[in-house]
Amino acid sequence: MRSLCAPITVCCLALTLLVVGCGQEAGDVAPSAEAPASGAANDEFATPEGLAESEESGLELRYAAPAVEMDESVIDGQPGNAVTLQQHAPAASRSVPAGERVERSMEEADSFSMETYDRIVENAFRTVMDHPLSTFSIDVDTASYSNVRRYLNNGQLPPPGAVRIEELVNYFPYDYPAPNGDVPFAVNAEIAGCPWEPRHRLVRFGLKGKVIEADQRPPSNLVFLLDVSGSMQNTNKLPLVKQAMQLLVERLDENDTVAIAVYAGSSGLVLPPTPASRKHVILSAMERLRAGGSTNGGQGIELAYSTAMSDFIEGGTNRVILCTDGDFNIGVTDQSQLVRMIEEKAKSGVFLSVLGFGMGNYKDSTMEKLADHGNGNYAYIDTFAEARKVLVEQLTGTLVTIAKDVKIQVEFNPAQVAAYRLVGYENRMLAKEDFNDDTKDAGEIGAGHTVTALYEIVPRGVESPALANVDPLKYQQPTGLSTEAMSTEVLTLKLRYKEPDGQTSRKLEFPIRESDATFATASREFQFASAVAAFGMLLRQSEHKGVATYAAVEEWATPAIEADAEGYREEFLRLVRIAAGLAGSS
Repeated sequence: MRSLCAPITVCCLALTLLVVGCGQEAGDVAPSAEAPASGAANDEFATPEGLAESEESGLELRYAAPAVEMDESVIDGQPGNAVTLQQHAPAASRSVPAGERVERSMEEADSFSMETYDRIVENAFRTVMDHPLSTFSIDVDTASYSNVRRYLNNGQLPPPGAVRIEELVNYFPYDYPAPNGDVPFAVNAEIAGCPWEPRHRLVRFGLKGKVIEADQRPPSNLVFLLDVSGSMQNTNKLPLVKQAMQLLVERLDENDTVAIAVYAGSSGLVLPPTPASRKHVILSAMERLRAGGSTNGGQGIELAYSTAMSDFIEGGTNRVILCTDGDFNIGVTDQSQLVRMIEEKAKSGVFLSVLGFGMGNYKDSTMEKLADHGNGNYAYIDTFAEARKVLVEQLTGTLVTIAKDVKIQVEFNPAQVAAYRLVGYENRMLAKEDFNDDTKDAGEIGAGHTVTALYEIVPRGVESPALANVDPLKYQQPTGLSTEAMSTEVLTLKLRYKEPDGQTSRKLEFPIRESDATFATASREFQFASAVAAFGMLLRQSEHKGVATYAAVEEWATPAIEADAEGYREEFLRLVRIAAGLAGSS
């Protein structure tokens, strides 16, 4: 860690290097407001063709109740691109042998005292009479799951702030139906018993993005923005970054281009936009990178986006891929300033992927915000296998955005539901007015991605601890109970999304009816997603975990293991057993 390095004084020597060579040759119910409700426990929706843009502007309740510089240390003396490098030797930085750096990181990993995570205030139950609408942005990030795995594999329970339940649930692919027509995703809904609170019901929404085959992927303009500061020396940082990016480069073709920008004390363009068919040139440029110096991430971000814009592909994929431990310590270091910078850059049409690496000084809080505000996705790469999952197995989902600013709004029927709680998504909550406001940013869905959200609901008339501190309302009883909608519909699910290059949203709407399904008779995908959510609540020591235990989570998840070609679910069971041992429980 830089904080462990002894301060030394070094006079800055201006040095201009001309590096020449590699890169000069540069490569099924139709959703609508009038759609009839389905009585099935597992409602699947195929989106209609020719869906018109919605002109809705207000809220209507369905269930009414009354100059480029770079630190010389980042690249060795071998020939490279024509780029001017300015040498800077920060006073508080020095080179540390790789072995020493790894040893120190392992000592720091024992406490993780320098890692930063945002405090998560868990969603509470809300009464339907007071809050009939629940609104949030979708999230396809998976960083929390692989980060939790890293903690458990290192023999530690993760801090509560590292556990984002929606990212645990969405780490896994689910067998949801694919979309039909001209819309980018299909919606699947299911209601069954809640395993951790038998008096409650659980609602699961599943979105499935359209699948794009590798040979149908649009051309990509990619800029790798690589952190080569001193903190990236460890084998699980820059060396793993190189291995991960090599996996990605090997999957690209002649329709794609790659540029490489790096930052340490300052930033530089190591490789201008180069056809991906010249893989040896790209890989050679990455292999020569060395870690050293402090971290001016803001300057690197500026350079990466300007490079992406200079080679912008209309109708293609334009994306910056940031690989870092998130430890920005010179230049723009304030988190709010970095977020504002990314928000401004996102207006360019260039999307962002944030890949986190390393431990000890890991800055999860910063990287999650950059991805959220940069029209991006966020993954944590703890192993070579995880790099393969994100950059090979899920390549099109990582690179190709099929819908942006995807928002969900649920209206609960007070005749059927007394209270509800969204499980996870705490930092994705939106005001009810934001749903119809196209200027409000929301999450993106990549090709083939699945997105899952869970609501725990208290049926009307059920005594529950969730309502223990709420007096019955005298003047807000629901009316019109004779209508079919009030007597049979549990909720209406509404979604808004924009095309990747669009500015106006489209709206989908699905009424959902109750079923008599128990948890035991629910689908395997419902059972597994519920088990993963319960695991997250146990790790967070949630007050809402009910009767959940690690042994129960393993029992709930086990039936779904049979549909586990990749082995992800089997690994989940192993992590559950590790967590049980660390927690001293079964």
